[in-house]
Amino acid sequence: MLAPETGSTNSDAVHIRIHSEKAPLISGRSMLRRLGSLLGIKKSSTAMSDGYVEFSNLESRNGRTLGTFAGVFSPVTLSMFSALVFIRMGYIVGNAGLLVTLGQFVIAYAILVFTVASICAISTNGAVEGGGAYFMISRTLGPEFGGSIGTIFFMANIVSSALCISGCAEGIVENFGPNGYFTGSASIFPDGRWWRFLYCTVLNTANLVVCLIGAAMFAKTSVAILAVVCICLFSVFISFLDRSAMEVPIPDANTIVKNITDHLNASYTGMRLDTLMSNLYSNYSADYSSSGSISSFASVFGVLFSGVTGIMAGANMSGELQNPGKNIPRGTLSGVLFTFVCYILLSIFTAATSSRFLLQNNFIYMMPTNIWPPFVALGILTATFSAGLSNLIGSSRVLEALAKDNVFGSGLSFITTGIWRGNPIAAVFTSWSLVQTILLIGSLNTIAQINSVLFLLSYLATNLSCLGLELASAPNFRPTFNYFTWHTATIGLVGTLIMMFIINSIYASISIIICLILIIVLHLFSPSKNAAWGSISQALIFHQVRKYLLMLDSRKDHVKFWRPQMLLMVASPRSSCFLIDFVNDLKKGGLYVIGHVKTGEFSGQSVDPTIEEYPKWLSLVDHLKVKAFVELTVTKTVREGLQHLIRISGMGAMKPNTIILGFHDEETPRDFFRDSKYRTELFDQSNSFPLRAIGGERTLDGVQYVGMCSDVLRMKKNLCLCRNFHHLDKNMMGKGGSLEFIDVWPVNFFNPTEQDPFDTTSLFMMQLACIINMVPSWKGLTLRVFYVDVQEGGSLNISDPGRAGHFVGVSIEARIRKLLDMLRISAQIQKVSGWNGGTDRGGRVLEANQIIRRRSGATAAVFMYLPAPPSATSWEEATFYQEYLHLLGELTLGLPPTVLVHGISAVTSTTL
Repeated sequence: MLAPETGSTNSDAVHIRIHSEKAPLISGRSMLRRLGSLLGIKKSSTAMSDGYVEFSNLESRNGRTLGTFAGVFSPVTLSMFSALVFIRMGYIVGNAGLLVTLGQFVIAYAILVFTVASICAISTNGAVEGGGAYFMISRTLGPEFGGSIGTIFFMANIVSSALCISGCAEGIVENFGPNGYFTGSASIFPDGRWWRFLYCTVLNTANLVVCLIGAAMFAKTSVAILAVVCICLFSVFISFLDRSAMEVPIPDANTIVKNITDHLNASYTGMRLDTLMSNLYSNYSADYSSSGSISSFASVFGVLFSGVTGIMAGANMSGELQNPGKNIPRGTLSGVLFTFVCYILLSIFTAATSSRFLLQNNFIYMMPTNIWPPFVALGILTATFSAGLSNLIGSSRVLEALAKDNVFGSGLSFITTGIWRGNPIAAVFTSWSLVQTILLIGSLNTIAQINSVLFLLSYLATNLSCLGLELASAPNFRPTFNYFTWHTATIGLVGTLIMMFIINSIYASISIIICLILIIVLHLFSPSKNAAWGSISQALIFHQVRKYLLMLDSRKDHVKFWRPQMLLMVASPRSSCFLIDFVNDLKKGGLYVIGHVKTGEFSGQSVDPTIEEYPKWLSLVDHLKVKAFVELTVTKTVREGLQHLIRISGMGAMKPNTIILGFHDEETPRDFFRDSKYRTELFDQSNSFPLRAIGGERTLDGVQYVGMCSDVLRMKKNLCLCRNFHHLDKNMMGKGGSLEFIDVWPVNFFNPTEQDPFDTTSLFMMQLACIINMVPSWKGLTLRVFYVDVQEGGSLNISDPGRAGHFVGVSIEARIRKLLDMLRISAQIQKVSGWNGGTDRGGRVLEANQIIRRRSGATAAVFMYLPAPPSATSWEEATFYQEYLHLLGELTLGLPPTVLVHGISAVTSTTL
């Protein structure tokens, strides 16, 4: 039995899990060879391109040596202990009180658990490579969101590393500085802002050395440090239960109290109920470590949350984990549970043993109350140092992933070149230098708030990516982690967003704005357009479009909301660039489909030829910057292909209502990819979009062309024929240009006695002219409507009394003006005089052509009345259709870009 291995698929390979209840056990390699032999699988073939299944990734990956405990549990636990466990519990409990502290831990860990559920869902839904959270988010949300959130997450790790190093330096000064617990008056390390910065630099450089040695060294270091921290933490719990009441001195760093008196102690009471009761509720005071600023719920929660932001520490090591899909969920969840229990016990023991004055004025109260104070000193140094180390190596891995993905182009090229034996040396040095910059802030509590906001934003993005996948109902989103639902993602997302603004609304707003700016910049300028990543936006768009297409009911169409839905037939875009651009302006937010017919027999071909051509047409749409879909088909004739495209283009109620054809003439085709503003070498290879050879055989004759026009009208679609658009020059339109007008000729020059300026075709023509006049590049032109006064000239008088009744007592100009006013169309009305309509049809057409030419010297585009093709039997088609096409050619010869229009349905409304 064959089944896909959930959580083990990626863009490069498809993994197969093989199991059988009765089959004998065989070795993995033998099994793969047998299966490959049965299925015809080559040894090193690629799954996507050749149709084979790639088994190479079933082998253990080189360089992946870390398991759940060393690679995930240890980094997560140490990062979540960080600077909080030994040096900030007093600050939190002393200001917030036990009840609020427990509530804050529950809130923080609830956010963490829901976010961990999202992390586990992503990490068990496919192969996770290096880059941790950035890799998971970018492959889910796409390069723009992934790159921006990856950058934010990179900075969060940088700030977190600086936070932990600052905590370590504080521990050094409190223990070995002036009047330190171990040195007394004999100071080993001087204190002061720049002295502390020096200690931070030394510690940061020590982290750098470990990172340069590599991830394996880090893993070994983290396991050893975790053992030390656990021993120290155990000694703290024993001390809470064992030590009796005592007086604890206030440290020299607390200048607020020292300015009042030089010798002031605080009470440690041991386990007492009255002490616990006195510490139940909040009592916010000045923070001596931050220049005396008054604490608040937000500032306390910011410090608390900064200490538990290490849930991504294991995911950051994804590139070194043996099995990220299993290691990350198990190690992260167990680390979260372990640290939560420890923090809850610490909060309760702290509130039950220490006076509030002690907690508010001596953040390292655990040391003098410990059964052996060096335990706490060792715990402070090891916990903070290891957490800083974890964040430094994590940030370097994220930066390496950003560089490899080419998110910022050549700006990070030095990162990819600075790799030695798999270790990103350049990324490590870059991260180290940024940590040094953050250390200049100095205040640990200030850094903690920035750190919390940045991590919360990263968690928000993680929950957002999972929620998007769940809402999009993506079939390939089926994580093996069973405790994730859209509810957990939503709660995690909302919780992180709210807490960001509670901690610090300014920092939260700035970080979100920076994130949005990065999204926009990366969307516009990032060279990384890796379609293999996938983008959640595409999945969500598909989901919503399908839903709304089903809701869009063609039976509820109303003329007030009519808009043109265009199908433009293109033989070769090389000679049609200006026409494609014009129709893009004409669509007015409606459907625009570019159709192309390949003539030939489909049954005799091994592969559908449109499959290979389709990507080229999509590239064409991108190059011309038009908002269009592409439809291709293969048929025996172009006429048959047009019928196919009219029927299959669009979906549901979004189907073309207007068909646009280029004109059938003997004009020499011109290659606009070589000598125009559309110049490009993109389509020079493989003879893409070949031009019709001069004098060569045409795939479509005049009779078939007119037959296509007749087919369009029989299929109840509006018809437009476009000629001379190779002369269109939009640079000459508007102010400073020689082109000033858009002309409309609602005159049937073939049969002038049937002229009616208010018929469907004339109204459709004016609607199209009005639409093009609303486009910004055409807006500066003046719309002109021409008419022929049928009361003049003997043969032009209307002989039909019924039709003449339309004009009794009211001039045509007045009727046109009233109609334009009702339709809210601003246009000049001009009368056509001197046209002798009494000659034969050919003479009338030639004369009309000359009149239009004389009036079109400054015209950018002309809209003209297109008479319906003549009705003809099959044996009459050749004669009638050729004559019809000849007259159209004579009518439009030498004119500016011209659109011949025939309307079928009403498109205008005079009502609200």
